[in-house]
Amino acid sequence: MHQLSGLDQGFLHLETGNSPMHIAGLCFYTPATDSRAFSFEAIRSGIEERLHLARTFRQRLVEVPMSLDRAYWIEDPDFDLDYHLRHVAVPSPGDWRSLVTMASRILSHPLDRSRPLWEFYVIEGLDGIDWLPPGSFATLIKIHHAAIDGVSGNDILFALTDLTPEGRNIEPPRRRWVPERVPTAGSLLLRTALANVVAPFKLVEGGAKLASTVIGTVARLPKYREDPPPAPFQAPRTPLNVPISAQRVWDGTVFPLETVKRIRKAVDGSTVNDVILTVCAGALRRWLDKHHALPEKSLIAFAPISVRAETEKGKLGNQVSGMLVSIATDVADPLARLTAVHDNTVKSKSLTNAIGARTLTDYTKYVPSATAALATRLYTRMKVAESHNPIFNCVITNVPGPQIPLYSLGNKLVAQIGYGPIFDGMGLLLAIFSYDGTISIGVSSCRRIMPDIADFVDFLNLSLEELRVAAEAVLDGAVVDVAPEAAPTKAAPRHKPRHGAEIPPVATVI
Repeated sequence: MHQLSGLDQGFLHLETGNSPMHIAGLCFYTPATDSRAFSFEAIRSGIEERLHLARTFRQRLVEVPMSLDRAYWIEDPDFDLDYHLRHVAVPSPGDWRSLVTMASRILSHPLDRSRPLWEFYVIEGLDGIDWLPPGSFATLIKIHHAAIDGVSGNDILFALTDLTPEGRNIEPPRRRWVPERVPTAGSLLLRTALANVVAPFKLVEGGAKLASTVIGTVARLPKYREDPPPAPFQAPRTPLNVPISAQRVWDGTVFPLETVKRIRKAVDGSTVNDVILTVCAGALRRWLDKHHALPEKSLIAFAPISVRAETEKGKLGNQVSGMLVSIATDVADPLARLTAVHDNTVKSKSLTNAIGARTLTDYTKYVPSATAALATRLYTRMKVAESHNPIFNCVITNVPGPQIPLYSLGNKLVAQIGYGPIFDGMGLLLAIFSYDGTISIGVSSCRRIMPDIADFVDFLNLSLEELRVAAEAVLDGAVVDVAPEAAPTKAAPRHKPRHGAEIPPVATVI
């Protein structure tokens, strides 16, 4: 039995009926080339023998009455693997749109807090997706954000997959798994009372650290006086930053990583992440202009940063901080936008490093749990998000995945796309994941904010193509004058998904 961190508890507090706080990954597998046939039973057996490889699988929450303290993880005495595994099929015609609709509905429902906070779906019936060969299937795993972050999610991906089609020998656990008794409310309150004895000393410690950080940051402020990095509540108002609905919408796209690496050469010093931020900014320009809501000021994105050390691998929970980045949605020229994004990320990283990436994560443990719970409930119920400038406009999270192929029971993983939670005042999350020469962008929103999510994915592809053409012109030594784009009033025709296809057309799978 061990207690959640303040950050992990924060994801529990943020969860409401309209805002389930799980993250997810949709993986696509092509069938094995040998005689082994896909079966749900084989997948179930494979997961069962790997349960000990990730603690998330068999640990459930025990919450302190009235949220007086942070919750605890215990080994679930009623663990039932079959509850967590679901076998479903995409309804006819089994095309991409049918899959996206099914996934959106699955992602709309919160996880059951009385059980380990994960669900695993095996999805068949993908015959209408023409970039997948017959016999292909997908898996969708939902895990509460209180249990994992993006990097530890990678650990779970490795636990469920192999490096070769032949698989690997799974070593049995060194110690027998032992379930725990669910503690009584009285014992939890006693723990809380004992913890409160030392709470004032922890508060003094936190205050000293805060004072030191403030003094150090203020000393560095003159460096950023003329052109400071963005601060909270400076983001412009947009249709993305309103109270959300309970119905999730999800979609995404994937394209060759090599294309992104080629583009970044057009601007000295720019990174793969800079290019992806620029592509996302171009899509946001088009989508906001379509809705006659493109602000003159650039949108501000929150970019999570992993602070998980090597010694913390395999641990539950979140080891993540973040930074605010201006993504230059006010710049029409795609290469000028990439230059601006690169400059902005360098500046934001510099300030984040000055403060210390782990600092914000560390301070969450000093916030009283009951106070945090009450504040989040009032924020949602009173629709406070409508009365102030957004803290930031969207989240863009980039998790680097393995650049080697992975397999499950001989079936090759060909692509993965991510999903992340949204909440009142922040109705768009873009999940970036690179894997085996591809890079995907997952789009998570709600039906109230983005009923036209397919249009937004088209705009991502148009933004990438626009940036690619401009970059190729520079790399080939041509003089190019890229006029500001006229954002279309309706979405361009949707290309058929083609995994790994050269551009154009840009792939619109996952």
